[in-house]
Amino acid sequence: MNPRKKIRIGDLLVEHHIITESQLLQALAEQKQSGHKLGRTLVDLGFITEDKLLEVLSRQLQLPFIELKHYKYHAETVRLLPETIARRYRAIVLAEQDDAVLVGMADPTDIFAYDEIARVVKRPVRLAVVREADLLKTIDTVYRRTDEISTLAEELSEELGSTDFDLEELLKTDDLSEAPVVKLLQSIFEDALQIGASDIHIEPDENVLRIRQRIDGVLHEQLMKEKRIATALVSRLKLMSGLDISEKRLPQDGRFNIRVKQHNIDVRLSTMPIQHGESVVMRLLDQSGGAINLEQLGMPAHLLRHFRNDIRKPYGMVLVTGPTGSGKTTSLYAALSELNAPEKKIITVEDPVEYRLPRVNQVQVNSKVGLTFAGVLRTALRQDPDIVLIGEIRDQETAEIALRAAITGHMVLSTLHTNDAISTAVRLIDMGVPGYMVATSLEAIIAQRLVRKICTSCITDHTPTPQQQAWIKTVDPQHADTLRFKHGTGCPHCANTGYHGRVGVFEMLQLDEGMADALRRDDTSGFARAARESAGYYPLTRHALSLASQGVTTLEEAIRVTTGERVDDELPLLATEDNPNIVTEGNNA
Repeated sequence: MNPRKKIRIGDLLVEHHIITESQLLQALAEQKQSGHKLGRTLVDLGFITEDKLLEVLSRQLQLPFIELKHYKYHAETVRLLPETIARRYRAIVLAEQDDAVLVGMADPTDIFAYDEIARVVKRPVRLAVVREADLLKTIDTVYRRTDEISTLAEELSEELGSTDFDLEELLKTDDLSEAPVVKLLQSIFEDALQIGASDIHIEPDENVLRIRQRIDGVLHEQLMKEKRIATALVSRLKLMSGLDISEKRLPQDGRFNIRVKQHNIDVRLSTMPIQHGESVVMRLLDQSGGAINLEQLGMPAHLLRHFRNDIRKPYGMVLVTGPTGSGKTTSLYAALSELNAPEKKIITVEDPVEYRLPRVNQVQVNSKVGLTFAGVLRTALRQDPDIVLIGEIRDQETAEIALRAAITGHMVLSTLHTNDAISTAVRLIDMGVPGYMVATSLEAIIAQRLVRKICTSCITDHTPTPQQQAWIKTVDPQHADTLRFKHGTGCPHCANTGYHGRVGVFEMLQLDEGMADALRRDDTSGFARAARESAGYYPLTRHALSLASQGVTTLEEAIRVTTGERVDDELPLLATEDNPNIVTEGNNA
């Protein structure tokens, strides 16, 4: 290909009868409105698939097509092109070849981009075709903000000078965008958003400041020697959350909203005094995407069918259980999104409200002014609701009101912190709720966990260890010797962890007459026995093993989330929210 020869992609597609002239004219009109590239506009309009477009470009321009998901690039090579140029022109440097560089582009017909890239890298450029979505993900992975965060931390440390803490001008400057502490926080939030972190931890130690991010349930950390900037960061975050910056002896909770790269992020903040200052943990909730739907949960088809039937009943209670960070609230919001209709009155009682849903009356619990779960729930039931969502059942009073509501004509959805579905009904009885109320109102219980998915870029076959094989035989003895498994070897796309993203693992228990009779007699052991023998019981271990045998997750992950233990000595067990007592440093990223 001669890169200086201007090629009109629309004419090329029309010439080869892939799109019609009228479709091209429609796409050009749409392009003027959106400002997007013509190729992307054609794909968005459904006139051509992205794969077909890339195939045509590769063949007609005689350029190689590179599958970025499986390409082993080096971060140093990618950074030969500044991030601003890479994002603007949708380009990425993949390799150095003799005196030239191999550059992947989503639109290799853009000669202006070609000229600018050649000018910046100061070498001849050889082009390849890549998918735009994969290119953007790779850019987010490579161009981390870690170096920028370190530089801004040094600048902030210098700004503080020799005094330990005099932040009046720094924190209340008229131009906040120029304050070093604000620039540093902006970089921290941008970095967290790029890599999909769910939480940010700021922890001052004796000689260093740790900034840790929870990615796919595992903490990754960055160390900074400028420990004294911790006070400036914490004070700025307290101001943003409306908290008392002078109170350092007591824990405080707050929240604020920020906009980062066209994303509205709701930040829930918690401070706690520790030995060397104050620890801050921020939970990040991206409001831009909204709640997911039931299909996106990853629930097995037969469980999803039963779950849908249960939540659509006119009355009764459906509980979702699991430890903190297991995706319970996400599952309930997915159910609400499906139930949300003009003819349904829905009220939620939450602490805090995590996602905003149209048409749903959402109430934020505030115990300081008397807005408790039980108090709000009583009022909510006088508002003539069809469906009530309770963020969490924490005490006997809330449990009894919720169960009465389920008996008297309301569908009640809620969560409970229990390890499995069977122990959930027992927990309600332990709270002091009469067994007959549980038996009459409870329709189904879903227990869930989150497992990390194997990175698709470095997935390979895995042979189970003897200990893992023993676990497999306990779960599925009939097929133990025929199942095949995968794992990730680690690559640049997954920061060498072997995992990328998470998916739900589910257990379902639908109450039948035998279980209900046991609950009415307060016979918890009889209930557990009837539950395990029932046709409506699908255990967590069975779904976890199924995901591992399909190559979605690893055996190690499946065993970890279902038993809380590891059964081999080949890899270190990483700390997760399911196993918070396991202390590791995590992977530096």
